[in-house]
Amino acid sequence: MNDTAKTSALGYDLTPLRGEARDRAADAAGLNAEERRILLDHGTERPGCGLLLDNKETGLYACNLCGLPLFQSGSKFESGTGWPSFFQPVDPEHIRELRDVSHFMVRTETRCARCDGHLGHVFPDGPPPTGHRYCMNSAALEFFPEGEEPEQRTAEAFADA
Repeated sequence: MNDTAKTSALGYDLTPLRGEARDRAADAAGLNAEERRILLDHGTERPGCGLLLDNKETGLYACNLCGLPLFQSGSKFESGTGWPSFFQPVDPEHIRELRDVSHFMVRTETRCARCDGHLGHVFPDGPPPTGHRYCMNSAALEFFPEGEEPEQRTAEAFADA
């Protein structure tokens, strides 16, 4: 690992995939056009169309680009917004939050802490116990049923690719 290596409290490698100059086209290998538009270009899927919106299975939601676990199914709730919503991440270190002033409003963008992929936004109008609503794009997430673990596509793995 390099000097910027970091591990989350849950033991996941949070080392940035390639730093500032990484090859984003290589990062996107295996993603479809909609997934690339959302994760890499900070897009948003239309409300009500995401494949994970109505998912009620027990399991884990991970970053669709790098496999970092982001949310447990137990924190998912129906927000009525048209996007999958969660009240807390599996580990706060797995989500980066940035001020977003696009579209003539102020919001908090969420990105994957490892690959910097755009996930969605977080709002202060969620249910207890956190009061947060992590409003995510289905295309930015991959679901793993209980007992299955996402492949971890870390900086080391991307460097070998």
